[in-house]
Amino acid sequence: MLHFDVMDGIFVNNISYGLPLLEQVRSCTDMILDVHLMITRPERYVERFAKTGADIISFHLEATDDVRGTISAIRAAGAKVSLAIKPATPAQSVFEYLPLVDMVLVMTVEPGFGGQSLIPETLEKVEIIRRRAQETGLDLDIEVDGGINAQTAPEAKKAGANVIVSGSFLFRADDMKKTVELIKEGNKC
Repeated sequence: MLHFDVMDGIFVNNISYGLPLLEQVRSCTDMILDVHLMITRPERYVERFAKTGADIISFHLEATDDVRGTISAIRAAGAKVSLAIKPATPAQSVFEYLPLVDMVLVMTVEPGFGGQSLIPETLEKVEIIRRRAQETGLDLDIEVDGGINAQTAPEAKKAGANVIVSGSFLFRADDMKKTVELIKEGNKC
């Protein structure tokens, strides 16, 4: 799976690539493309991202006034739905939406910039969401993103995450393949 960050400079204080690059990536791979929209009012763009190649679309609970409508738009566009939350957002804020989504993305750093250290308290949210999913009989993926390395990946897995995003740790590695294996070995995913 390839995690693809999209930032608008409004929801987060950074700008990244968008639809043209996603289209180019899709033309080169059949990997699952997990598109993380860190943009204001993501409902405006979900159909375009799905048509351009997103298999999974993550959007932030904090970025829209119409969470249910955005979920419906993603489903209607043929993509899987992932609901993302920032570090300060309580885990309980996603509970009502759990039956409607395929995955919850718990940001383990403040979104917008790579190279940050994982905020340990965010793993408690992973535990709470995993527990709630189990209690309600939901088969839910929980993704973590931010500060993931060979030491923090096993902690995230222990908390209940089963989808691990690692960016800076991988891209700064001398041997990316070996670094992926380090994360997998410690994480057993």
